Amino acid sequence: MTWKTEWKKWSTHKELPSELKKQMTEMNEREREDAFYKQLEFGTGGMRGELGAGPNRINIYTIRKVTAGLAKYIEEKGLEAKKRGVVIAYDSRHGSAVFALEAAKTLGAHGIKSYVFQELRPTPELSFAVRYLRTYAGIMITASHNPAAYNGYKVYGEDGAQLPPTAADVIVTHMNEIENELLLEVKEEHELLRQNLLSYIGENLDQVYLDYVKGLQLNNNAAKTNLHIVYTPLHGTGQTLVPQALQNVGFQHITIVDEQRNPDPNFSTVSSPNPEEAQAFQLAIRYGKETGADLLLATDPDADRLGVAIKNNSGDYVLLTGNQTGALLLHYMLSHKKEKGLLPDNSVMLKTIVTSELGRVIAEDYGVQTIDTLTGFKYIAEKIEEYNQEETKTFQFGYEESYGYLIGDFVRDKDAVQAAVMIAEAAAYYKQQGMTLYNGLTQLYQTYGYYKESLTSLTLKGKDGAEQIGRIVNQFRENPPTELADAAVEKIEDYQSGERINLLTAQRETIDLPFSNVIKFWLKDGSWFAVRPSGTEPKVKFYFGVKQATENRSEKRLQEIQENVMSAVENMICT
Repeated sequence: MTWKTEWKKWSTHKELPSELKKQMTEMNEREREDAFYKQLEFGTGGMRGELGAGPNRINIYTIRKVTAGLAKYIEEKGLEAKKRGVVIAYDSRHGSAVFALEAAKTLGAHGIKSYVFQELRPTPELSFAVRYLRTYAGIMITASHNPAAYNGYKVYGEDGAQLPPTAADVIVTHMNEIENELLLEVKEEHELLRQNLLSYIGENLDQVYLDYVKGLQLNNNAAKTNLHIVYTPLHGTGQTLVPQALQNVGFQHITIVDEQRNPDPNFSTVSSPNPEEAQAFQLAIRYGKETGADLLLATDPDADRLGVAIKNNSGDYVLLTGNQTGALLLHYMLSHKKEKGLLPDNSVMLKTIVTSELGRVIAEDYGVQTIDTLTGFKYIAEKIEEYNQEETKTFQFGYEESYGYLIGDFVRDKDAVQAAVMIAEAAAYYKQQGMTLYNGLTQLYQTYGYYKESLTSLTLKGKDGAEQIGRIVNQFRENPPTELADAAVEKIEDYQSGERINLLTAQRETIDLPFSNVIKFWLKDGSWFAVRPSGTEPKVKFYFGVKQATENRSEKRLQEIQENVMSAVENMICT
C-alpha cells in the first residue's frame, strides 16, 4: 500500500476530527509522504512520534491501533488477564488525557478493565501501580523529554517493567492484522463506567507509593541539616510527588520554580523539557543564586529522569551528567549500607553498556558485582525480576547515563522521585561533614580515576533520514576502524551479531545479551565509543568514555576521540 492510498483513506473518512482534517489540508507533498508512508513503529521502548494526522503520527487512531494490539495480546492470556486489566497514566503533553481515555475505550471494547489516573502522574508511579494493583499490564501516555510536538505510548507488563521484545513483537503482529485503524471499535466512557470496565484512581495510591519511597532512607538525621533545595518539574508530572516525597523524609527548605510549577503542554519556558540540557536549568539556577540553594533538581515531563546541579568550588552552579549523579548515588548508598551491615555478599549493581565504567570500580570496591545490560531500563528491570525469581542476587542499584536511576525495586523503571530523595540525602550527609556534593565527586575521581564521558546525537528526520542513519551504522559495522586517535582498536562488540572480537588476538566470544543494533569499540588505552540508532527518535547516538590520571588529560583524550569519530561520520554523510 502506497502513502497516497493511505492518504486517500484518511482524507475520505467521514468521522475524522476537524483538527486532523485541517492538518491534512495544510500539509505539503513531502509532509504528506512522511506522515502516511508507514505505520509509526512500536518497539520495546513503546511508540513515540510527532502529533498529527496519519499512521506515522500520534493521534487517536494510532493510539487505538496499538491498544487493540495490546488487547489481543491480553485476550490470548485468558480470562484472568482480562479481569486483572490495565492501569493507565499520562503526562502533561498535548492530547495525553484524551489518549489515555481512548486507550481505555479501546480496551473496554474487548471487555478489558482499565484503571485510569484522574490526573497526570509520573511514569514511576504507573510502574508501581501495575505491581500494587496486580493489573496484567500498564500504559503510560508520554514522550518523556521530547519537545512539545511529540507524544508517545509505553506498555508495561505485569511485573511493572516495560515489555520485553518478545511481547512487543506479539503486539506488533496483532497491529499488522488490523486492516483499517479508522474503523476500530471503542466503547464510550459512560458505558465503561456502567459496566465497571473503567475505574478512576489517584491520591490513595500516591500515599502508598510515597510510603515506599520514604522507606528507602539510609540516614534519618541527614534531613535535619539546613539543606536548601530548588526544584523544577519543567511543567510536567513531578510536581505531584517530588516535593511531597522530599518533605516526607524531613527536607523543609524546598523552593519550587514558580514559572515551571504548573503543567504546560507547550513547555513555554524552555526550548526542550530535558533535564540533560543546560537551558532547562536556567530558571532553577536563577532561583538558586537568589536563595543560595545547595542543590538544584529538575525532572522531565513524566518524572522518570532526574537532572542535578550543584555548586562547584567557585560557587557557580554546574550540571552533573547522568554518569556523575549515578556514581554519587551508588557510592553514597553502598558506603552507608556497608556501614550498617545491609550489603549481602550476593549484591549486584546493574548498568547499561553505554554507562560509565566508574560505577563498576566503585561497586567492586564494596564487593558488589556489576552486570551490564542493553540500553533501555526494561533490560535492568528484566534482570531484577530474574534475580528475585531465582533468589540468586540482591539488587542494590540500577542506572543508565541518560539520567535514569532506580533504588527500590517496588518500581521497575527509572524513578526520578526516588532519585531526588536519595541525592538530597547524600547532599545533606556531605553538608554534615562540611563538604558539598562537588567535593564528594572530586573525591571519587581522586580515588578511582578521572572517568569522563560524552554523548553526541545526530538527528536525521523523515524517510531519507532513517535510511541515512542505517547507512552510517552499517558503515561502522562493515568497515570498522582499526585505529583511532593514535590508539589501536582492541575489541569490537557487535550486539547485533552477539559477538565480541579481539582484533589483536583474533579471539571471538559470544556476548550473553539479547541482540540489539549497537556497536561498541574499545581502544587499547581503555577508552571506548559506541554507535546506536535510537529506537524512539530519528537519531543516531554516539557515546564516548575515557579514563586518565588527571582531569585535564581525561578531558583532552575525550575530545580527541570524539572529534575523530564525528569527523568520520561527517565523511560518511558527505559521500
